[in-house]
Amino acid sequence: MVNEGTPGAGISAEAMEQAIARVSTPDRLMTPFGELELFDGVPRAASVETMYDALDLMRGAQAFLNAMPGASLVAMRRGLRSAGVVSPEIIGYTDPRANSASLYLTPNTETTYGTTFLDLKAWGPTVIEAPPQSLCVVDDFWFRYVADMGIPGPDRGAGGKYLFLPPGYDGDVPDGYFTYRTPTFTNWVVLRTLGGVPAMKQTRIYPLHEADAPRENTYLNIADVPQNTVHSNDFDFFLEIDELIQEEPVGSLDVELAGQLAALGIAHGRRFAPDERRRSILDDAAKLGAAISRALVYTPRDPLAYYWPGNSWKNAFVGGSYEFVHEGARLLDARTQFHYFATVITPAMAHAQVGAGSAYAYTAEDADGHVLDGGETYSLTIPADPPAKNFWAIDLYDTQTRSLLQVPSTPYPALSSLSGSLVPEPDGSHVLWFGPSAPAGRETNWIETAPGKSWFPILRLYGPLEPWFDGSWRLPEIVRHA
Repeated sequence: MVNEGTPGAGISAEAMEQAIARVSTPDRLMTPFGELELFDGVPRAASVETMYDALDLMRGAQAFLNAMPGASLVAMRRGLRSAGVVSPEIIGYTDPRANSASLYLTPNTETTYGTTFLDLKAWGPTVIEAPPQSLCVVDDFWFRYVADMGIPGPDRGAGGKYLFLPPGYDGDVPDGYFTYRTPTFTNWVVLRTLGGVPAMKQTRIYPLHEADAPRENTYLNIADVPQNTVHSNDFDFFLEIDELIQEEPVGSLDVELAGQLAALGIAHGRRFAPDERRRSILDDAAKLGAAISRALVYTPRDPLAYYWPGNSWKNAFVGGSYEFVHEGARLLDARTQFHYFATVITPAMAHAQVGAGSAYAYTAEDADGHVLDGGETYSLTIPADPPAKNFWAIDLYDTQTRSLLQVPSTPYPALSSLSGSLVPEPDGSHVLWFGPSAPAGRETNWIETAPGKSWFPILRLYGPLEPWFDGSWRLPEIVRHA
């Protein structure tokens, strides 16, 4: 038996007229790219090129924001290669600690870093013997988390052997290792040890096929070697991304971002050779993307980026996820905010715990909401009983390069509770001073700034305590002094 239904009434003539208006495009359309002309929905020839230029500019700016993590590590590898770290068996380190001679995204001056890059295409499966009592991280070439080693890793600080397998590896996997598969051939290794440089030099990195007789590693003190490890903010950004795309297998990147890049002419196995018109557009796109990134870093619009209502101190890791995911959605602005001025992705950074790891806060403005000026004098009061189990420190950075501020007085523009020279106030607080010259009698609590340059501080609490997490201890704003 067939049941014949009764159709609905549909929409009225007036509603149909309104619907046609909503699905139509005007013959003349004013846009940020100029006036666009169409004839009854068909672009006129004179406007087609403008429309595609607009598309390239929009896609280019989005590619800058979305592919930035990869460009950051391409630049990191380039900088380390300039200092002699040209093979996984060579480990660079900063002794006694990082300084302002190089361009690095917001390093601290309290930690001795060690670093190298794995090359799984050349070496195949690769072993890292992590030193004891260390905090080490491996990220893939798109700056995605692969593994923690040491205290936050499965060896729990006892030291252990870690095996990293390249994309597509289908060979034998021996026992006795903490084994990880990574989607990229190139992987960044970051080493930190509680025992300093001697402990770091216990690290061993070698191909798996040499496990019975590993090669010797070479250690380079690169602290005083000028390097640029920061990605470009102009057309060269896309050359950095193309370098990564050509080296890594197609499946190492999600299809959406791969498609975005391919639409700009950046695709695996394809020569990236934009004509002068597209090159100029992509240069503008990178600069636009960089400007937007700076807004996300210095004046984010997400309320979760701020620690306390009505206060400018900000959180660099918004959302508490090392993947920048919240409720099934990628926190795109939070990802850009972090990667534009910081490095290293690990769950240990996203989830600071009471008494373990470190907590961070930064600002780029004073109590009146004005950008910090290197020619002015400012003070910041660190309230009594800072909630840090180990110690606290303030480092100053250049707002352009997001690297340690370069000033004549010191290569270490920082103050730390471990220095032994800070003079406290009677109530136990510390007043810190920032300016081109030290206020009389305040020299030990002062960091020099540079006239004509802006700057921003990052407070680090090493082993943050409960008053930091419950908000009972708060930082006041930075105050400018006439």
